Amino acid sequence: MNEPFREVNMPQAMSRVYDRELLARLMKRTGTGARIRIRDLASLTSLPVGTIGALLSGEQRYLPREKAERIAQVIGVDLMILFVPCERAGRMYVDSPVPAPEAVSA
Repeated sequence: MNEPFREVNMPQAMSRVYDRELLARLMKRTGTGARIRIRDLASLTSLPVGTIGALLSGEQRYLPREKAERIAQVIGVDLMILFVPCERAGRMYVDSPVPAPEAVSA
C-alpha cells in the first residue's frame, strides 16, 4: 500500500514560435536596445546554434516551454510575445486557440 514515490516521465509543456520574423526583428534590437547574434543567443540560453537557426528559418516551430522562456528572457520580452503555449496530444502538438484581436471602436 505505501509504495515509495516513483519518478514519472511527464511530457514537457511545449511552445510554438508565434512569428519567426518577429523573433528576427527583436534580435536586431533587444530589450536593452542592443543587437544579439544567433551565436550569442545560443550561448546565453545554453541552446545549440542550430536550434536558434532552425527557429528563425521555420525549420523548427516547437520548443519546450523552459527553453522558450530562456530565449524570451535573454531577448528581454514576455514569453507570450514570441511563443504560443501548446497542448500535447500523443505525438502531435495541437496549438492552443488564439482568438484574433477585435477592433475597438473609437
